[in-house]
Amino acid sequence: MELVNILKALSDETRIRILNLLMVKELCVCELEVLLGLNQSNASRHLNKLSSADILKSYKKGQYVYYFINSDFIKKYQNLYETLRQNFNNYDILMNDKKI
Repeated sequence: MELVNILKALSDETRIRILNLLMVKELCVCELEVLLGLNQSNASRHLNKLSSADILKSYKKGQYVYYFINSDFIKKYQNLYETLRQNFNNYDILMNDKKI
């Protein structure tokens, strides 16, 4: 079930932090690694989980892979997306991530 996969993908603090940052702008893997203090392997694992749930999409530009929130996810799950976006502002760690 698609919704179950989405909720599973969102059931991790690091993936929530990634989504929070990508709500501001698209970022390459290397930027997410630095911002969240992840190694390449962990960053890829989390990004793959979010991508597999169709929450994120990516494109390659030169040697960099950029991730952004899938517009189809936003349209299909608009209420969920807006609830997440609004509630992310209630958590210091998520607000601090955006300041970096």
